[in-house]
Amino acid sequence: MNRRHLLASLPAALVSSHVAAGPGKRLRVAVIGHTGRGGYGHGLDTMWAAIPATEIVAVADADAHGRAAGLKKTGAGKGFADYKAMLAEINPDIVAIGPRHIDQHRDMLLAAIHHGAKGIYIEKPFLRSPAECDEVIDAAGKSGTRIAIAHRNRYHPALSMAAKLITDGAIGRVLEMRGRGKEDPRGGGLDMWVLGSHVMDCAITLAGAPRACAAGVYQNGRPATQTDVKNGDEGIGPLAGDEVHARFEMENGVPFFFDSIKDGRLKKPVYEDPASFALQIFGNNGVIGLRMDQEPFAWIQAGKESRKPVLEDEDIAKKVSSHEISGLDLVAAIKENRAPLCDATRGRQIIEMICAVFESHRRDGQRVTFPLQTRVNPLNLL
Repeated sequence: MNRRHLLASLPAALVSSHVAAGPGKRLRVAVIGHTGRGGYGHGLDTMWAAIPATEIVAVADADAHGRAAGLKKTGAGKGFADYKAMLAEINPDIVAIGPRHIDQHRDMLLAAIHHGAKGIYIEKPFLRSPAECDEVIDAAGKSGTRIAIAHRNRYHPALSMAAKLITDGAIGRVLEMRGRGKEDPRGGGLDMWVLGSHVMDCAITLAGAPRACAAGVYQNGRPATQTDVKNGDEGIGPLAGDEVHARFEMENGVPFFFDSIKDGRLKKPVYEDPASFALQIFGNNGVIGLRMDQEPFAWIQAGKESRKPVLEDEDIAKKVSSHEISGLDLVAAIKENRAPLCDATRGRQIIEMICAVFESHRRDGQRVTFPLQTRVNPLNLL
């Protein structure tokens, strides 16, 4: 696809990097980080410098050295040890919640909503349970706060292009989708939480919301039991399994399989191994592959043709990687009073998919339906 057609396929707000908040006014951004407890995510502090409609006015970090570094890096005028004090004094338009440790996310989200944030951009995973998602979504709905989640692959235009190729029948009838985590030493439950969430996000984009799940979770080659449950890294909460296997029934009727095995990744360059940290869509006349956080992000192999990228554009790739496109979309969502492309509802769907794997395992692999009746982490009930 040439650049003219590419730009025509993008939302209008994303074509230009000069989205304005209003005449002579920029949206004020306050950044929450926590050095040593998930930091600032993958650039959620610096992304705003590329968006003319925003300005970073304050940084909060409980770690003094981290806070000083954050102030220097962002050029923010004020630093705070307590993010709640920052929100109370600054009353920012946008709050960037950077820590990857998700045990902090609920309180940070509710504090930002309480202090009148128009928009929030938050590192993934979203929250620890469907119950936390319900609480935050309810609060944001009452305040009108727009929440966007940093699943940056969702904002890649190649994803929309791949969806159109599928709809147009480029790979024939779609038979199934297969996704895998990164399958490094975090493989299994932790991999599903922190990296598989990217894959699930893309699966929802292409196949619609999940309808049901059947799954198994394993530890050292045997079904995981209550004795295997430990507190997971990165604030995940109860966690088990160095191997997970799940089958989801999706809205469009196409089954989606997700698997992750500790240290299961093939020892090849990523482009030669399109299965790791990726989603593959199999049709009866070809395959489309999506490689999370890699370029080219999407490729297609149809009929007798050789594999080729869906899109090659270094400028777009940089804007996706730096979160610039997702930041622009949040600014536009605030202006247009609409949901961001990857909003809190999508975040809840992903968290429910993750929890559904553990819920099905808890029920000996039984099929469980969405929305989940169990709103807490199912491993609390194992």
